[in-house]
Amino acid sequence: MNLLDSSTRLAAQAFLSALPALFVVAVFAPASLKHGIVSSMQEQLGLKGISSDQIKQLMAPKSDDVAQGFGVFGALVTLLSATALSRALQRVFERCWELPKARGRVAVGRWLLWLGVWLIVMVFQHPLHDGFGAGRWLGLPLTFVATTALWWWTQHLLLAGRIPWGPLLPGAVLCGVAVLGVGAVAEVYLPRAVSESVTRFGPYGVVFTALSWLIVLFTALTVAVTLGRVIAQEPEVSRRLGSAEPEPEPEPAATAPETGAGPATGAGPLAAGPAEPPGNGPEPEDRPGT
Repeated sequence: MNLLDSSTRLAAQAFLSALPALFVVAVFAPASLKHGIVSSMQEQLGLKGISSDQIKQLMAPKSDDVAQGFGVFGALVTLLSATALSRALQRVFERCWELPKARGRVAVGRWLLWLGVWLIVMVFQHPLHDGFGAGRWLGLPLTFVATTALWWWTQHLLLAGRIPWGPLLPGAVLCGVAVLGVGAVAEVYLPRAVSESVTRFGPYGVVFTALSWLIVLFTALTVAVTLGRVIAQEPEVSRRLGSAEPEPEPEPAATAPETGAGPATGAGPLAAGPAEPPGNGPEPEDRPGT
């Protein structure tokens, strides 16, 4: 599996899918949900100053005319198109586990379910990372557990249950570690990078920085899922967590004849068995006398 190609596609789909979905939230969601999403974006992307003000303005429409113009049909179309990230994730998981493509008619429900859960996680991500007011000492373990559980469930959902829960656990744990590691680096690097990009490119600087950060994040996640599959196939791990391979399809039995064997049935002298040699048969009853 090409890690960089898969990571770039996931980052692009996340960027193109997340923005329309966030516009829908900005138009229709109540103020409390908007505040949670804005706080999560500020924390994840290191948005401060001018860039943070731009996000707040984007997520706060000034009148109901925007919602009326957007319409419910437009919101549904936007949410359906946002499932592109779900589809891209499913393809990455299927290539990682060497599985055929799942049926699209059943997969649509899984894509929408994952998108809905992702939006809910974005709302509660900032208070979770802050330990619900208790501080980072509680927030970091909670974030690790929640992230591990999210990616454990994501793999099982998008793979349609074709891989058992046990073998998916190593990849989920590595995804939790990857998210925490990338987040720690982002807290140090992203604020300065966003400020420089905004100064150089204006509002488009946030776009460039966000896309670069998404590529790094999904590269780490793709590597984590791939290494998780490798770890799950180790004999000791496989013995404890269960088999990591799906059940193979039965193959038709071969019917080739054995070499040198004759036909089992058939007409002719060979079918009746070997002939007795002459002179060894029984004596005839009416032998002429001497």
